[in-house]
Amino acid sequence: MGIISWIILGLLAGAIAKFLLPGRDPGGFIGTTAIGITGAFLGGWISARWLDHPISKDFYDGATWAAAIGGSLVLLVAYRILFGHSRN
Repeated sequence: MGIISWIILGLLAGAIAKFLLPGRDPGGFIGTTAIGITGAFLGGWISARWLDHPISKDFYDGATWAAAIGGSLVLLVAYRILFGHSRN
């Protein structure tokens, strides 16, 4: 997968993470989008580095999506803890 595919995956992963963790975010749409893209890269890196599951070159690989969504969820929770009230 190229960089554009990871950005698209990150946008979708951020939307899914926002759906799974509803509530007000201090950054709004732009912040959630940036968290999704960063989370996709982070999740892919963690998956390849420490979980011994290299990232597939296929965009529709379930493990790649799970890593991207998991990374987005972790970053969204951390962002809410650091920069705002998560359940207002």
